[in-house]
Amino acid sequence: DGHKKARNAYLNNSNYEEGEEYFDKNLALFEEEMDTRPKVSSLLNRMANYTNLTQGAKEHEEAENITEGKKKPSKTLLTAISMSAIATNGVVPAGGSYFMISRALGPEFGGAVGLCFYLGTTFAAAMYILGAIEIFLIYIVPRAAIFRSDDALKESAAMLNNMRVYGTAFLVLMVLVVFIGVRYVNKFASLFLACVIVSILAIYAGAIKSSFAPPDFPVCMLGNRTLSSRHIDICSKTKNVNNMTVPSKLWGFFCNSSQFFNASCDEYFVHNNVTSIQGIPGLASGVITENLWSNYLPKGEIIEKPSAKSSDVLGSLNHEYVLVDITTSFTLLVGIFFPSVTGIMAGSNRSGDLKDAQKSIPIGTVLAILTTSFVCILYVIRFGDAVEGNLVVGTLSWPSPWVIVIGSFFSTCGAGLQSLTGAPRLLQAIAKDDIIPFLRVFGHSKANGEPTWALLLTAAIAELGILIASLDLVAPILSMFFLMCYLFVNLACALQTLLRTPNWRPRFRYYHWALSFMGMSICLALMFISSWYYAIVAMVIAGMIYKYIEYQGAEKEWGDGIRGLSLSAARFALLRLEEGPPHTKNWRPQLLVLLKLDEDLHVKHPRLLTFASQLKAGKGLTIVGSVIVGNFLENYGEALAAEQTIKHLMEAEKVKGFCQLVVAAKLKEGISHLIQSCGLGGMKHNTVVMGWPNGWRQSEDARAWKTFIGTVRVTTAAHLALLVAKNISFFPSNVEQFSEGNIDVWWIVHDGGMLMLLPFLLKQHKVWRKCSIRIFTVAQLEDNSIQMKKDLATFLYHLRIEAEVEVVEMHDSDISAYTYERTLMMEQRSQMLRHMRLSKTERDREAQLVKDRNSMLRLTSIGSDEDEETETYQEKVHMTWTKDKYMASRGQKAKSMEGFQDLLNMRPDQSNVRRMHTAVKLNEVIVNKSHEAKLVLLNMPGPPRNPEGDENCILSKNEVTNMEFLEVLTEGLERVLLVRGGGSEVITIYS
Repeated sequence: DGHKKARNAYLNNSNYEEGEEYFDKNLALFEEEMDTRPKVSSLLNRMANYTNLTQGAKEHEEAENITEGKKKPSKTLLTAISMSAIATNGVVPAGGSYFMISRALGPEFGGAVGLCFYLGTTFAAAMYILGAIEIFLIYIVPRAAIFRSDDALKESAAMLNNMRVYGTAFLVLMVLVVFIGVRYVNKFASLFLACVIVSILAIYAGAIKSSFAPPDFPVCMLGNRTLSSRHIDICSKTKNVNNMTVPSKLWGFFCNSSQFFNASCDEYFVHNNVTSIQGIPGLASGVITENLWSNYLPKGEIIEKPSAKSSDVLGSLNHEYVLVDITTSFTLLVGIFFPSVTGIMAGSNRSGDLKDAQKSIPIGTVLAILTTSFVCILYVIRFGDAVEGNLVVGTLSWPSPWVIVIGSFFSTCGAGLQSLTGAPRLLQAIAKDDIIPFLRVFGHSKANGEPTWALLLTAAIAELGILIASLDLVAPILSMFFLMCYLFVNLACALQTLLRTPNWRPRFRYYHWALSFMGMSICLALMFISSWYYAIVAMVIAGMIYKYIEYQGAEKEWGDGIRGLSLSAARFALLRLEEGPPHTKNWRPQLLVLLKLDEDLHVKHPRLLTFASQLKAGKGLTIVGSVIVGNFLENYGEALAAEQTIKHLMEAEKVKGFCQLVVAAKLKEGISHLIQSCGLGGMKHNTVVMGWPNGWRQSEDARAWKTFIGTVRVTTAAHLALLVAKNISFFPSNVEQFSEGNIDVWWIVHDGGMLMLLPFLLKQHKVWRKCSIRIFTVAQLEDNSIQMKKDLATFLYHLRIEAEVEVVEMHDSDISAYTYERTLMMEQRSQMLRHMRLSKTERDREAQLVKDRNSMLRLTSIGSDEDEETETYQEKVHMTWTKDKYMASRGQKAKSMEGFQDLLNMRPDQSNVRRMHTAVKLNEVIVNKSHEAKLVLLNMPGPPRNPEGDENCILSKNEVTNMEFLEVLTEGLERVLLVRGGGSEVITIYS
């Protein structure tokens, strides 16, 4: 506190001694504060030894040497390059891909894509567990199946139920391992990796062995059609039993009798021979060339060997053929196969567990992709009925098929554990950023840093995937989420590179925006190629999350690329706007709303903002401005507080725009500065909105309405349109909706079309939507009112504005005594305020005297400007007065009393009488026609000429006249909007 007071004291030139006193008194506090501030050496030491490890760092340190124990992608190399560039552009704490995308593209994109990627990773865990269960029940322990069925049609359903039961048990076991700690996951990862390496070596050893000694792997063929070995005893039409040739089981499947004679057989069976070929003929057989090209088949099609001989007969479909169990296509196989190559993000998901994520992620990811891509290209794992339910690659491997079975089982288990480890950490990072309010609870963790709540949610979602039980249904969903994540990683890298932001300094140099853009395009294409409807569903989910974060999430400023892109786009647009003024077709009111603040820095008339929001409906530019009277150095804090108050009010009233606050010595100067300087380049306001100074007649301070007159002058000089809302407190709120009513426009003077355009814009808002527009115009004696109505209706038709038209005729009539009275009151008030320069007490006394002597004069109070306030204040101070000063003051007051006598005998100016007569008669017509209107729009006359003579005079005759005329013109109307055009056309009949 002493430091702040001393600082403020030294900022004030007249308080040096006070500042020194505070410095002396608080010297010990300053020294203590300096001792607690970090020194440069300690700061550099902390930065150099920065770690993003959470609590339980000892446990996480053991995660340094983790090697991923699952297959890596064979294609996504472009995404890996983009990810490496982002990962080396600064410290990457927990969150991995989410952190990279959110810091590069903003919280909305980061949260949407991060959650989708989290769901993808979670469902991937379910897919890996289902794969492990399938291997376990089919190849390792088939007898462990709980549900069985002898019916071939029900066999698949029984297998799905087995996978649900065992999958749930496996999931619980894996969750317990992850819950205990990442240390045990890392230990299992080493075991799983060893099994995978041994399996790969066994496959290559078997492939080399098959080139000179192929394994005995017979496949039964009927012509060129593959037969299932499940129900046949011998690959032949006949067999020898007791030296007798008898039909085999195969004969019975294709013929209606087990006897040779009188049997009716399938035509294809009769004309083709049954042969046995080797399923794995070896590398030297040339089978690689035959299988090089794709051959996609529909479901139920018989699998044939094109190179085998066959008679050209069709025959009937038989269940003993090997049939295609699913319609295959490139897009479908991509969707099913792609999740098996999504390990690219496994390392980045656990970035919080890595000692140096910037170094580990690029090297580990790129080398893993290059290594395993080579491995994946050289072999394919295939399963089919034609090979007696055995893995083809298992039969090929050496020394035993069990090597591949065990290796595949542990590989899928390891992949499932990695997914269950990475997904909760990803969710925890999203929750800790607090961009999605309802996820906050999942940001909590155990003492060792393990995300317990996130792990439980991950297990629940994974269980849903296991209950689906079908890999073919789960895999396409995963592909969409992973591809979307890869797409945005590439987009983030491309955007940062093209924007060339100063903070974009990645250590990984082997990247280019074109590569990132290519990767992004490939990801988008693969999404729709694999499954266009799943792609749309994934995008809709991401879009919903994006909009939720945008409207409900916490605001974050991370210096992201989207903000940089917005700045670049704004700069480009502003430069384009500088090329010339907008065309009339594009003109819309760009508002500068002038608000008045009270002593507590609260907005006096918040309904002015409400009206602005209804007029704009979220379109165009809105600047909300206000002025604080004072010194900027002293009132800076108040200005910030007032700005926040206005911003909160703008948010509550749903006004999308900017707030501009000015601290000025005088109010009128501050408003002038706002009108002159608000906006940037071509994005400037063209319309000023302000409120009418209510109660100006009774105000003790004339500066309020003198400021109003000055604002009108400045607005006119700047060629800006002006909207003045009278009785603003009666204007509707945004929750009020008029079910009926009229918006009446009194078009007396052409103002460029403002009076026509404004009601049309208001009707776009729900509050005014059901109101009808009525346009009144005034005809003089020499005008043809019928033709005027037709012309106005035609004009509105060309403007495409629906409105009711009415022409009002005003006839000359005798000037009433009421008009003389109003004019005389106005002129007497003007003269009196010009000549009187008395203290408040004396003003009240003289005003009462005039009221008693002449009831027509209703003077209640007299205003004063700043100079008069100073004089009044000095009269209250006890001072030594000389006789000369006293006599001079008495003479001045006597002179003022003589002015009162002149005022009581004066006659009104005839020009003012005529103007007042017009105002009175027009008001009668307007009230008669529009007294029930929801809003009345009127032309606002121009400002009075600048007052002549002393600048400190209370007011000029013209100013009072102008204010009085407007009061008379709008008497008896509930809501009035005075409109003055800016001097240019704002509406056109052309398209």
